[in-house]
Amino acid sequence: MQFDKYLNYRHIAVQFINASVAITLRTISQHTAQANAAHSALNCPNSPLGTVRFTTMLTDDQKLFFATNGYVLVKGLLSPSEASMYRKECHSLATRLADIRGIEDPTWGSAGTRGVTQLRHCHDVQFQSAKLAQLLLDDRLTSCAADCIGSPNVQLHHSKMFIKPAEKGSPFPMHQDAPYFPHDNHSMIAAIVHFDAAPIEKGCIRVVPGSHKLGMLPHIGDGGWHLDPEEYSVEHAAPCPADTGDVLFFSYLTIHGSGINTSDEARTTLLIQMRDPTDLPTIRTHESRGQGMMLRGIDPLCAARPAWEAEPQPSHAMGGQTMGGTMGGM
Repeated sequence: MQFDKYLNYRHIAVQFINASVAITLRTISQHTAQANAAHSALNCPNSPLGTVRFTTMLTDDQKLFFATNGYVLVKGLLSPSEASMYRKECHSLATRLADIRGIEDPTWGSAGTRGVTQLRHCHDVQFQSAKLAQLLLDDRLTSCAADCIGSPNVQLHHSKMFIKPAEKGSPFPMHQDAPYFPHDNHSMIAAIVHFDAAPIEKGCIRVVPGSHKLGMLPHIGDGGWHLDPEEYSVEHAAPCPADTGDVLFFSYLTIHGSGINTSDEARTTLLIQMRDPTDLPTIRTHESRGQGMMLRGIDPLCAARPAWEAEPQPSHAMGGQTMGGTMGGM
């Protein structure tokens, strides 16, 4: 009797061990398959996970294109799910701002569409949303920025959310960002992160390829600093349609603008202006509390300022005039 009971217990124990081993092996197999799939996705640009990577660096061809044309569009830097999350964060922020501050429309007077078209915006989003603050430090974003700037160190100048509402999203006349905040070495670049698709009908960014080589051009100061629309029209500039998750990098000397959003969906983007921390502002203007934050690398100057910058200067850049409108629109 006792021997039979022992055999029964032994049989039950063996079954339990076998079942446990089977479950463990099945779990390991599943994890291995997931890991292999993720590894394959990292090396397959057509995979939905193809943009999930720890570092995104520009290729030599992309660097040459940026140097030649003053801009480069990096496809799929964010995954669709990431972009969707950030889009919701932006629209939630816009709703909060409207409820607390009321709706502020930064449409440029020079666009000639005030009262007809609209914009929603927010400067320095890192002080409004932790998720958006984390995006500023995303290694994929900052590594591409470093390649464009030509420095391992990337410093924030400012960030700005823009939402072009459906069917009436305001345009931006063609302009350079440089007149708003000129710097000695012109290392400043912009990155426009697309949280939803931006085809031509949604008022995508348009650029004048190679215009960064012209230097800083004289701008018209009435209604937001812009170039003569007869010489530089939005319609004749090269469109840069973008898909969800794409990021457009361009020099602050590159002439750019955008058209009206006539589609049935809002266009949602985040503009991030960045520079080499050793590239000092030619004048102190458009300063903000978030300015100077290191997004990548270090600040070799330790935030030191030359003696001539000891006292704040008037906010102006060109011809001694004060600049109006929303700086660096898109």
